[in-house]
Amino acid sequence: MRLNKNIVVFFGCLISFLSIAHSQSIANYPDKQIKIIVSFTAGGTTDILAREVANQMSIRWKVPVIVENKPGASGNMGTEIVGRATPDGYTLLANSIGPISINPTLFGNLTVNPQTALQPVALLGDVPNILVVPTTIGVKNWKEFLAYVKAHSGNINYGSTGIGTTSHLISFLFSQKTGIDASHIPYKGAEATRDLIAGRLQFMFATAPSVIPLIKAGQLNAIAVSSKKRISAMPDLPTLNELGVDIATGAWFGLFAPAGTNPAIVKKLNETVVSILEEPAIRNKLLSLGADPILMNVQEFTKFVRNDFALWAPIVKASGAKPE
Repeated sequence: MRLNKNIVVFFGCLISFLSIAHSQSIANYPDKQIKIIVSFTAGGTTDILAREVANQMSIRWKVPVIVENKPGASGNMGTEIVGRATPDGYTLLANSIGPISINPTLFGNLTVNPQTALQPVALLGDVPNILVVPTTIGVKNWKEFLAYVKAHSGNINYGSTGIGTTSHLISFLFSQKTGIDASHIPYKGAEATRDLIAGRLQFMFATAPSVIPLIKAGQLNAIAVSSKKRISAMPDLPTLNELGVDIATGAWFGLFAPAGTNPAIVKKLNETVVSILEEPAIRNKLLSLGADPILMNVQEFTKFVRNDFALWAPIVKASGAKPE
């Protein structure tokens, strides 16, 4: 009987010790390098937002926060890496609406489902898409755009950052609603804008932060924005609704951790990201790029992600989009 009591005392002490050690490890988080995986190539909106947040995290926490680009499979490669990672808060994912909300419906055989393998952490930004054309075709406004596509009917190509991404699905809806005869050319990420600038594509719906610098540099012309209202970064740019095209949607970008990550770590990550986005300098910078830094706690962002998946699933099915 005494032996049994000793065993009980031993395990009680062990559990207390492990509990204290676990609490201390969470309190000390982070105490080493954090890696943020970006599911797309460098230069795109996901990459831009991830690097801005990573830099601010590194300054605040005084640990390296590095960004690694892992493009491939329409964003699924980066998702899979983080979905299989140790849930300790040191491997995170910066991803967008496409891989998170659209790909689970688009791909019927995902080895890692982002809806179950990831823990939503924080919304990084809500971003409209801008209808852009290369300056080389001489189109500067909606009237000229319609005249151009009519004159070149059957010889129009539009690009996207991948099959099933918002840039693809918005372009698909746009072509349907306007009657434009155009062919879809999918890319793996930001490479699409390079072919657009070169004139190998005639139009594209691209996220505002990825193209506003190119518009300001005179490499692309902006025709319209897909958001419900005009954006502060380009207040003179009309919305599609204003032009008579019934489309009002965009993209969002967020930070995720592997499912099973300690809720205290997830909460700390969320609070840090929110405080970064609240800084006037950061907020103004994101707004100037066309990204709206909407603040959400973990529960709000988790609900947002689930609802967005439910919204896009029927649209993906209706589009008939198939992965390559």
